[in-house]
Amino acid sequence: MAPQFILAVAAGGALGSVARYLVGVGSGRLFGTDFPWGTLMINVTGSFLIGAFVGLFAAKWDLSQAMRIFLTVGICGGFTTFSTFSLDAYYLIERGQTLASWAYMMASVALSVGALITALQLVRAAL
Repeated sequence: MAPQFILAVAAGGALGSVARYLVGVGSGRLFGTDFPWGTLMINVTGSFLIGAFVGLFAAKWDLSQAMRIFLTVGICGGFTTFSTFSLDAYYLIERGQTLASWAYMMASVALSVGALITALQLVRAAL
């Protein structure tokens, strides 16, 4: 593991996390907090960004591996891991593994929400 890749993830992750916080707070002020508008906007824009970056890497941008990691794993990953989830689902579809993609998407959502509920219940029971 190259140190420049770790630094690229750390720097991009810091920027992405700050952007996530600002979008979350800003959307709460603009639209209220009765619905998770901020999270929805973050997930959609993060998925759009990682798609745009990967498309540009393939077609136009000749960037170093460290810069690619900075933009995708760092910024997009710090902004939302949903962007990586979306990209992984797309790659499965692109490789002709449509059923696996649907299974991955459904399992990711169901198991993640289930894990959150389980952890909350365990903590509440322990306290």
